[in-house]
Amino acid sequence: MHSSRGHLKTPRVYSPTSQAKVAIGIDFGTTNSSIAFASRSEEVQLAKFPYLGDVTDAYRSLLYLQQVKEAGVSALKSWTGPEGIEHYLSADVKGRLIQSLKSFLSSRTLHSTEVFGRRYTVEDLIARILRDMREKAEHQFGIKIRSAVVGRPVHFVGAENQEDDSYAEGRLRSAFESAGYESVEFEMEPVAAANYYESTLDHDELILIGDFGGGTSDFSLVHVGPTVRRRGRVPSDIVGNAGVGIAGDSFDAKIIRHLVSPALGAGSQLRSLGKILTVPNWVYIRLERWHHLSLLRGREVLNMLRGVHAQSLEPEKIGALIHFIKEDLGFHLHRAVQKVKCDLSNDPAATFQFSDGFVDLKAMVERTSFEEWVSEELGQIAGCVDSLLSSSGILAKDVDMVFLTGGSSFVPAVRKIFETRFGEKRIRGGNEFTSVARGLALKAMDSHVSPLRSS
Repeated sequence: MHSSRGHLKTPRVYSPTSQAKVAIGIDFGTTNSSIAFASRSEEVQLAKFPYLGDVTDAYRSLLYLQQVKEAGVSALKSWTGPEGIEHYLSADVKGRLIQSLKSFLSSRTLHSTEVFGRRYTVEDLIARILRDMREKAEHQFGIKIRSAVVGRPVHFVGAENQEDDSYAEGRLRSAFESAGYESVEFEMEPVAAANYYESTLDHDELILIGDFGGGTSDFSLVHVGPTVRRRGRVPSDIVGNAGVGIAGDSFDAKIIRHLVSPALGAGSQLRSLGKILTVPNWVYIRLERWHHLSLLRGREVLNMLRGVHAQSLEPEKIGALIHFIKEDLGFHLHRAVQKVKCDLSNDPAATFQFSDGFVDLKAMVERTSFEEWVSEELGQIAGCVDSLLSSSGILAKDVDMVFLTGGSSFVPAVRKIFETRFGEKRIRGGNEFTSVARGLALKAMDSHVSPLRSS
């Protein structure tokens, strides 16, 4: 998780006059979220949140629910973000950890889920995260937040057409409204990153923005610079947008497929009614999307796996899988995967290691192997960039600069896509985990969206 060392600032209390000069931008991400405010001086500040004795400006987009007994009465408690992680890590008996909810927004079949006998809509769960994040930012900044400019991907995960994107955006708007927001204006996430990049320029440029999130990779060709700032951005400044539902989670899935799933029985066999069968693969597909792991904790799935365990030719592996699911170790797995992915961005080889005392996994990984695993995804990202240039009628040589943001922008094979087309000297980065939120706050300032004024 991206964090910054230091202490939380004392909440700053703004007068009604100064409040009218404050604008809010919110980047609600698949994995991490952030919230920023901008003032008339174009100063942008990120809300910071306590996390394991430190502070972070990345608010983890997750919700942790646990049943506890208070005075002999069972009650359902919930926490979000960094606080949710802390409660999850300290719990002896794990509750329900729900993550990556943004990736479900385009689904017309997944409307709700049952948690400890209660049913919640996806919008309810997202609203809980957004409300907590808003209230914590209000406390830190000393303002009431009721309006914001909110980021959205060019195409939501799973969206196959414009109707799916509109449907997903409508669900996200409903979640913000349930979280206490009276006015929400959406902006494409790569365009928001362009707003941030533009604030650093003293000359005009045509730029390509590459925004790599957990669920999507989005690209925009945008005219930016002092000329645009003076007159205000117009639709023709945005030359083109494109996106693909492939990003950090897709890379994680391939690491899990090659390093974790085989140790938990993927591809192994069982003996049933005198026949040799293969362990059902759909379980491991769920495992690859680590945030789906809690969906495997249902009684029917666990009973099925116990039956597989009894017939398995490698029962120790299936036993490890059952333990993995029952203990809901998806978050721990994610941290191990993130670490090896980060290490491979810096070194040609790295060690993947995961251990909880029962499951013990360790393997050396070479960067070349990882790049081979994700070659299909890299090809789709490259194809999306080429398609954007082609459909916009822009040649690579006409792009003045490329600004890459988001966690996967650090992956060498991803950067190579852009270096090959535009040259290393034209690649820029900076504030990779918060540039979208910063740009959204600047957009809010330009749109005169403030906590006291609806857009």
